Amino acid sequence: MTDTKKPDDRRVVAPVDPGRRTEIDKQRVPMSARPYRLLALVKQDAVVRVQKEPDDTVMTWPHLLSIEFLAAAVMSIFLLAMGLFVNAPLEELANGNVTPAVAKAPWYFLGLQELLAYFHPTVAGALTPIFVLVGAALIPYVDRGNLLAFRPSERKTAVMLFTLFCALGLIVTFIGVFFRGPGYSFVIPFIDTPGLHFNL
Repeated sequence: MTDTKKPDDRRVVAPVDPGRRTEIDKQRVPMSARPYRLLALVKQDAVVRVQKEPDDTVMTWPHLLSIEFLAAAVMSIFLLAMGLFVNAPLEELANGNVTPAVAKAPWYFLGLQELLAYFHPTVAGALTPIFVLVGAALIPYVDRGNLLAFRPSERKTAVMLFTLFCALGLIVTFIGVFFRGPGYSFVIPFIDTPGLHFNL
């Protein structure tokens, strides 16, 4: 027995479940609905590769460490030369029966010692350091114009205040180092007494 089909019988294609569509099913789009057309196939080797843009970072070695080593060597030579050529003699043995003359503090405390020559000890020794430390800590909260700024030109108020604090500290330290002689008396460097008047 033979199975014969009628000429008007047509094959019905069931729609594909969208969840189970394969890549081939996605490509079965009528030509009229495609916004593009295939011109040619290009091999992968023929595609122009985009080069990576140059990076501005550098390696720690040798770029950074070589500069730091050179700076450490120059500073060591400078300190050695200061130790050889700057006169910093030791005093005689301490005597409990004799009160020594006013001596100069180490250079990092000479700014406070210089303030003691002008102001009351409470102001120079307690209030001024507290004001400087608290003021330096509050500088970022004073200049709140642009919180995301990283450049000094965008944080002018904070930079100016911090520069003022540093400049005042350096000025009083500089006066105490170079313009104070024996007994912490005011002298002119290299004129009243020979040599430098500071101690390291």
